[in-house]
Amino acid sequence: MKDPRAEAEKLRQELRRHERLYHVLDQPEISDAEYDALMRQLRELEERHPELAAPDSPTQRVGGKPREGFIKVPHSSAMLSLDNALNEAELRAFDSRVRDLLGGAEYGYVTELKMDGLSMAAHYRAGRFTQAVTRGDGSVGEDVTENARTIRSVPLSVETTLDDLEVRGEIVMNRKAFERLNLDRDEKGLSRFANPRNAAAGSLRVLEPQITASRRLEYYTYFLLTEGRPAMDSHWASLEELVRLGFKVNSHRRRCGTVDEVLAFCAEWEARREQLPYEIDGVVVKVDSVAQQRQLGFTAKAPRWAIAYKYPARQAKTTVLGIEVQVGRTGALTPVAILDPREVSGVTVARATLHNEDEIERLGLQVGDEVVIERSGDVIPKVVRVSAQGSKRSPFKMPDQCPICGGAVVREEGEAASRCININCPARLKESILHFASRGVMNIDGVGDALVDQLVDRGLAKSVADLYTLTGEQLLTLERMGPKSAANILRNIENSKRNPMPRVIGALGIRFVGERTAVFLAEAFGTMDAIAAAPVDELQRAEEVGPKVAESVYRFFHEPHNRELVDRLRDAGLQFTYASSRPKGGPLHGLTFVLTGTFPTLSREQAKELIEGAGGKVSSAVSKKTSYVVAGADAGSKLAKAESLGLRIIDEAMLLELLGAG
Repeated sequence: MKDPRAEAEKLRQELRRHERLYHVLDQPEISDAEYDALMRQLRELEERHPELAAPDSPTQRVGGKPREGFIKVPHSSAMLSLDNALNEAELRAFDSRVRDLLGGAEYGYVTELKMDGLSMAAHYRAGRFTQAVTRGDGSVGEDVTENARTIRSVPLSVETTLDDLEVRGEIVMNRKAFERLNLDRDEKGLSRFANPRNAAAGSLRVLEPQITASRRLEYYTYFLLTEGRPAMDSHWASLEELVRLGFKVNSHRRRCGTVDEVLAFCAEWEARREQLPYEIDGVVVKVDSVAQQRQLGFTAKAPRWAIAYKYPARQAKTTVLGIEVQVGRTGALTPVAILDPREVSGVTVARATLHNEDEIERLGLQVGDEVVIERSGDVIPKVVRVSAQGSKRSPFKMPDQCPICGGAVVREEGEAASRCININCPARLKESILHFASRGVMNIDGVGDALVDQLVDRGLAKSVADLYTLTGEQLLTLERMGPKSAANILRNIENSKRNPMPRVIGALGIRFVGERTAVFLAEAFGTMDAIAAAPVDELQRAEEVGPKVAESVYRFFHEPHNRELVDRLRDAGLQFTYASSRPKGGPLHGLTFVLTGTFPTLSREQAKELIEGAGGKVSSAVSKKTSYVVAGADAGSKLAKAESLGLRIIDEAMLLELLGAG
């Protein structure tokens, strides 16, 4: 029989190795699925043997509860900003000051790419990750430990003889992750992040670690300290030690003996910056010797031994010749400016995103205007501002019908994005099918990105409903598809017909209708046809369905393409009726609770189950409609709001009394 402790440690070592290969060295050896399988084995083993749980286990990266706010923490030593050199002359002037202050002694520099992110300090005690703090004002930052723990390039443990270790670096979001995030925000009707730096900062400072974990942040390190002081004799040695310890260090760095070599490095990466997967805005230049750094000292705001050489902005002026509308994979309509072509950073730019109608209005832009454009990375360039109004300008108007499928275009009140609401629109069909088949929705295992790409590209799926007419013969024509895999997929599709009606409602991809709202709609109306036929005011009788959600549901079912899809899903045998299993009445019937803080014996999930089992409702937000706020230890802003509204505040014991279990 295997020793559980030895098996757990073996799995942890294997997972840590693969985390470093993937997130630090960019040399993955196994697929995401294989990694997830190893993680699942370890999680199940730790659940069976709780005594084996360890704070630096890979399973402990995600799982911190949502925060009520961030605690301020002083830094061990100041995290100062750097002075800037905006051209060659200013960089040479910096070098002259260094030479004069060192009195003619020999010195050298280390050059590193200046990554555009958010500075953070990670602390380790006896080799274990204990705390992460943002730069803040340089003297005091915010504790973001639980969020930083989810970033896989932040090691949870390191092999070091130092009891106190502090690693400083930059939290970065690469360009691909940035674009994915903005597309997701388009789908949710949220404003876009302006650039990867803002996205990285916002992702690290959200109150829910689960959200940080989903954002694919990276941690590039550049300082190694112990007790607030440099741990090595030279900066280069610190970088090499960080690599040995398993941290991610930018490989594009160089030791330079002269300022001319520094300038050559700066020029090389200004020409190559577009090839990088992340944004940089210059080069950081540091005196290598730590003893000489101490000799050079600091000004009130910055070290005298380091400077940031900043690259010029990548902008140009041109004329807007027209505005076209693109339809994205989420159905969002994006206006794109057609430009008189201009070269920006060595690339000819003829198109620039305008994001949405609000952005066009903010710019005061019309066709025919002269504009300033900016190229940032390998994404579509953007219009920065109008520099001159054209003599024959014409305003832009978003179309009422989708330019791809002719479906209805809707812009919800208070939202920036207009979108096509036809779930089968060719522009969004792949995303619609993936959502429909995903684990938390219809749970059709095997219907993933690769299969959906082939089904749509080969014309085998022109509608979500076509999943239910697929045959084994059709599947066997696809790449990497054998008889066994085809049979499994068809069986999973058939099994999905047994999913209850709330799952089917959620699978339709109706705006603002998630798993919880789908259940409330099913409970209130009982059949899909009743929901489809209900007017807006009638839809609002379902719990937690207000005017905005009701309007979205009404519009969805009154779009002809969507009604056709619903009819086909009914014909395929999906569940269109619902018998609620929710208890009627109960001691808490008609009462709404908000949970905040940590309770003595119950987890929040257990408290929620008890309340709902007794007929009550649990809400995430405090409002005048809240019946009780159940407050535990470390209750934060929700408790304060409840007090300001004069709501009834109880503890766990009083909740149990209400439940009849006290």
